[in-house]
Amino acid sequence: MTSNQERRTKMKSFSKGISILVSTLLFFMWMVSSPGQVGAVNAKFDFNRMSDMSDFDPNNPFIPTGDTFKIGVLAPFSGPATVIGQVYWIAALWAASDYNKRGGITIDGKKKLIQLVKGDMEFKPDVTKKVAERMILEDKVHVLWGTAGTPNVKVMNEVANKYKVIAQNTAALTDDLYEGPNFTRYSFMTCWCSSQIGRAMAYYYGQIRKKEKRFYILCQDSTFGHIFAEGFKAGLKEYYPDAQIVGEDYHKLFLADFAPYMTKIKASGAEVIYTGDFVPDAANLVKQARQLGVNIPIAHIYVEDPPSLTEIGVEGSRGLVQLSWYGFEGSIFKAPEFVKYYKNWNNAWKKWKAPYNTANYEHPLGSLGSYIEQTYWLLSVVERAGSADPEKIIKVWEGDTYQYANGKIQQMRACDHKTIQDLHILEAVPPEEQKAFFNIPPYYFDKNYSSAGRGFRIPADKIMPRIDPTMERCKGAK
Repeated sequence: MTSNQERRTKMKSFSKGISILVSTLLFFMWMVSSPGQVGAVNAKFDFNRMSDMSDFDPNNPFIPTGDTFKIGVLAPFSGPATVIGQVYWIAALWAASDYNKRGGITIDGKKKLIQLVKGDMEFKPDVTKKVAERMILEDKVHVLWGTAGTPNVKVMNEVANKYKVIAQNTAALTDDLYEGPNFTRYSFMTCWCSSQIGRAMAYYYGQIRKKEKRFYILCQDSTFGHIFAEGFKAGLKEYYPDAQIVGEDYHKLFLADFAPYMTKIKASGAEVIYTGDFVPDAANLVKQARQLGVNIPIAHIYVEDPPSLTEIGVEGSRGLVQLSWYGFEGSIFKAPEFVKYYKNWNNAWKKWKAPYNTANYEHPLGSLGSYIEQTYWLLSVVERAGSADPEKIIKVWEGDTYQYANGKIQQMRACDHKTIQDLHILEAVPPEEQKAFFNIPPYYFDKNYSSAGRGFRIPADKIMPRIDPTMERCKGAK
């Protein structure tokens, strides 16, 4: 080898070493620089233990039986909200299957696999009570996981409290569920809450965007819908006092015709529609708004249904503003480990059959991503507790701080079991403008509609969950 060749070889080795070092440092910085308002991380998603999920089939899953750790998934598996149950099921099933491939969890000194049990609550409180009790008394589940609808989770929590079984609230966002007489030590709210959401959206419009001032509130006529709206109005007073509410309406759940509301919105001079609707209402609201010529931005949390967005098209979905509980600031894929995490799911998805072969399940991001990672948090807590004993699980979970695979940090406030967390605003842009955000091939979410292209972090200390001042447990808490 000549001296020049030797120098080039050394330079290549040096450059490769620097590249590896920089990549490692960037990953370390990403993992430790997430929300600074919470304490030190107690646990985080372990990329090194992540299983190869290439053979995962949600339609033909391996569900262990026998001496297992059982999680009862309470969800609407029938009726108009069936799609919600499908999302919940695959999210919990993925995390459980990953853990089972690792060998399960050590429970009281013995390795046990995780068994999921389906409970169809039909989106009805009376059915929720019946099914939750059946799963506890007959199926012997250790945890109740779910669910959609404040009245349903209220019942779930009451059943959990009665039988002293852990409940994980992954989706019902009403603060009242964890306040006053509704609070139970056995239930943990791992999702976001309504007091955070309204203030976060107001913070974005008043402190970050500083443009639109006229808002029209259109929400479902439910406990959550009204609280969701009240949170936004309170947030505007705090962060955007110059803003104006030019209209406010509440529609029945599973509404087919939004035309009367669109007429009122047009006449109001609103610059933004603010909605907390979940599917199918969320998708129908956007579709009909665009069909009826209401093309102003829609500030939302659940308008993320790809088939509906495809119907709306690139122009119709441009400018949608989503507050996300599983969002990003800057690019999504900041570290190779998260690329691997994403592809583990996305590559498996390409082989799935209906109903999981649609674009709804293509990306383990958005609400789906949150449900998956909330389940990982539960399993991490049980793993660290080393027991199915509810008291030992409670001891670990109260005050726990856990880091998701995407770098987001969740802190469980000990006094009322609400989660402290950053949230993110995602602005929808056309596919060709998404490359900086969706920064791996194909550099966009879907070519048929606009999607997230810019992300803004809403700091947790600006949107702390509401504290009930009457709760003795919360005296002096922040």
